Amino acid sequence: MLNQHMVALGNNRSTIRELFEYGNQRAAVVGRENVFDFSIGNPNVPAPDAVREAILAEAAGDPVSLHGYTSAQGAADARKALADDLNRRFGTSYTGDSLYLTAGAAAALSCAFQAIACPGDEFVVLAPYFPEYLMFIESGAGAKAVIVPPSIADFQIDFDALEKALNAHTKAVVVNSPNNPSGAVYSEQTVKQLAALLRDKEAQYGHPIYLVSDEPYREIVYDGVQVPFVPNYYDDTIVCYSYSKSLSLPGERIGYVLVPPQAADSADLYAAVCGAGRALGYVCAPSLFQRVAARCAGQTSDISVYQTNRDLLYEGLTSMGYSCVKPQGAFYLFPQTLEPDDRAFCERAKKYDLLVVPGADFGAPGHMRISYCVQTETIRRALPLFAELAKEYQND
Repeated sequence: MLNQHMVALGNNRSTIRELFEYGNQRAAVVGRENVFDFSIGNPNVPAPDAVREAILAEAAGDPVSLHGYTSAQGAADARKALADDLNRRFGTSYTGDSLYLTAGAAAALSCAFQAIACPGDEFVVLAPYFPEYLMFIESGAGAKAVIVPPSIADFQIDFDALEKALNAHTKAVVVNSPNNPSGAVYSEQTVKQLAALLRDKEAQYGHPIYLVSDEPYREIVYDGVQVPFVPNYYDDTIVCYSYSKSLSLPGERIGYVLVPPQAADSADLYAAVCGAGRALGYVCAPSLFQRVAARCAGQTSDISVYQTNRDLLYEGLTSMGYSCVKPQGAFYLFPQTLEPDDRAFCERAKKYDLLVVPGADFGAPGHMRISYCVQTETIRRALPLFAELAKEYQND
């Protein structure tokens, strides 16, 4: 007898992945250039030159240590270099022992959730959210996910809805800024208000409420927008990070969990993250890219390409009548669909080989996610098709 829950999970892939595979199938029929796949957040900007230089520098060293195991939580020198970079950028005082290196943000989140989850715990998730959060919380950590609907006007936090969701069973609140899928960045005012609310609730319920901050898009922002560094505003923060987006290294699976020393029970919390990594099998992140990330800490790929794509897509769609909050970061646009049933709209878009993801998957029905980390020419060629799709609704 197999674990039927896992069988079901394996047979029911995410909508994003299903669209991605559908795009591959359509490309074999009509040609790759005729499929406008906006489904997946796969960076199209090359990694910075520093990444290649770091790989070559590491390859010139000892071939045994190059590919060998590191300490379970990551090589000490790599963790120190990454901590030093955070300290330089955010005025903190972390050490390498504040970091647990992981196989990307998915492993970081899974380790963080399992480290703190106890029977009966609830994790509050702010919509719109990355769909796999629910998988990591419920199927992975065995906790309950409580969804807070979004503020559609600006995709900042609806604090009235959030406060109603908090209770004595709340173990953590999960935030993602810059946000996937909306591109919204939580303002400093928003972060301060969130921190104040959680401190009040900690005092009311008599236990820590952790803030799990998922930050793979931290450096991908536009128009001079600043991203508040959440641990500087709220002590009980756990940061989950990945270099998949900032360094364009999604396939290399390298990230970290940051456990700040000021977080409640920080020593035990760090031990629990290590224990979760052990239980999940996430022991020793890819050793070569631990060192590459350390050498390239603080650098980013050329995000000006994403800004060009954002502006082209946003201006084009809004001029056609699509309604959208302008993204401040990440590389997604999250317009409202032209009919309330976003799944039906996205299915209709497939007639034009436009592959976009229904907003319902992100906890925001009536929207669609368009991933614009694609070639700029792809967007230019897709805009007339979005216009044709819009005309269908004008003529209905």
